[in-house]
Amino acid sequence: MKLYWLSLALLPCLVSGQGLDPKTLKLFNSSADTWPTYNGDYSGRRYSELKQISQSNIDSLKIEWMYRITGIGPQRGVGNPTIKSTPLMVNGIAYFTIPDHVFAVNARNGEQLWQYDFEDHGGHLVGQRGVGMYGNWLYFLTPDGWFISLNASNGKERWKHKVADEKLQYFTTMAPLVVKNHILVGVGGDAMDVRGYLEARDPETGDLQWKWWSEPEKPGDPGSETWPNKAAMDHGGGMTWMPGTYDPELNLIYWGTGNANPVFAGQSRKGANLYTASIVALDVDTGKLRWYFQASPHDTHDWDNVETPVLFDAMIDGKPRKLLAQGARAGWFFVLDRTNGKNLVSKPFAGTGNWSKGVDAKGQPIPDPAKEPKVDGSMIDMPAMGATNWPPPSYDPQTELFYLNATLGYGIAYLYDTSDNPEGYGGGGGGGFDLKSALLAMDVHTGNIKWKHEHPQRGGFGGGGRGLSGGILTTAGGLLFTGDSGNLVAFDPASGKILWHQQLTSPVSNGPCTWMLGGKQYIVVGAGDTLYALSLAGKK
Repeated sequence: MKLYWLSLALLPCLVSGQGLDPKTLKLFNSSADTWPTYNGDYSGRRYSELKQISQSNIDSLKIEWMYRITGIGPQRGVGNPTIKSTPLMVNGIAYFTIPDHVFAVNARNGEQLWQYDFEDHGGHLVGQRGVGMYGNWLYFLTPDGWFISLNASNGKERWKHKVADEKLQYFTTMAPLVVKNHILVGVGGDAMDVRGYLEARDPETGDLQWKWWSEPEKPGDPGSETWPNKAAMDHGGGMTWMPGTYDPELNLIYWGTGNANPVFAGQSRKGANLYTASIVALDVDTGKLRWYFQASPHDTHDWDNVETPVLFDAMIDGKPRKLLAQGARAGWFFVLDRTNGKNLVSKPFAGTGNWSKGVDAKGQPIPDPAKEPKVDGSMIDMPAMGATNWPPPSYDPQTELFYLNATLGYGIAYLYDTSDNPEGYGGGGGGGFDLKSALLAMDVHTGNIKWKHEHPQRGGFGGGGRGLSGGILTTAGGLLFTGDSGNLVAFDPASGKILWHQQLTSPVSNGPCTWMLGGKQYIVVGAGDTLYALSLAGKK
């Protein structure tokens, strides 16, 4: 491990008053001069009340500074460094990551303050979504399952704990979520048929507070009736590799869980396979399950349901409701009452949802066995590997629309392992055709698509490809920011009209964010190995 200090003369003025009090974090509308969590606040809306940058002056938005990662070569199995993290910004310092590395830069000019490097001993380097912050400390996960606390002022390591075993093919890519006195960390991993879990860790010591497993631990536990036996549960998957959201009033965290294992071969795990491919609501102090909603029961297509469970309040049938919405990888849009998980909207946004026979009494899709993977292939009217993925969506309370980047088209899923006890993936998705990317704007009351912006090429979930890429940010300035064909693009969120674009050196690869600093609003976005900050030209 190494530490680098640059622009040391800047440190005294930047680190004074350093720190983030978790008690100041809110469900909605964090203060203008911070971006304190992965999604900006606890809701996952990725909506900002800032409006200095607006439709009336968007043509004056220009790149103010760029920070390019240097001195780090291609990363194992994934190529050149790619910023998938959303920076945190606290007290004038922006913190962001790539696998094995944390960077702190001056948020006013992009000058590096320090860099932390870690040498992993395994794990997948597919992505790293960022850090969490509590007080003067940062929290970071390495690919091989180390949970590390750093001093935010200088990047020095404070302690580290092992939270996942890379020898079992677990890996850790998420941005830790700070809630009260809990640091929440999840895991990824499909290859060796292990069960998923979510942990709460103590911010001072890193010690385990509670652990929630994605499958029941033994026959007779709630949910065990959806598995044929204990062995299937023990190898059942359900990874928790993206940050969730939190309602302070209800004291509930909302988390998405990954696909069931074996991934494409479901013959050894007949049943719905709870709590995989679900949204779960847990008591943040105990980890106790309060309710669940399963987006893809008995999943056999690798449809991780880890897409952000977005929290918002709206009027439904003339009554104010506490709601949760998700655009699921399985190609369906859901709106739930977040107090109890009751379904209000279930509607496919990719194709007709023909992998299902309809929905059950809870609003959950009913899988059609005829559409499960087959040796000679089984076609569905959405991409076999999913209609969306991890890049964050957004909800705009001004328009009451939910926005996500999707992939549309057709796919074929194959079964490779027909044995009674398959292992690993057991099949695969392929044969996709007529694939294209699209930015969708969905009415949260009905699930109807109000408008969409299509690109004839498939986008990139991590920023690759020539279509739509990265996540979405909406603002009170009447703007929606996302990536399209190597550009950062601003849309009118009400109509879908393109208002502005800026060519970048690579496609957008993270979720854009925004903050106010020194009286100036910044739009900040990652594209490949470079972090960009844009502001209005001439604004002092």
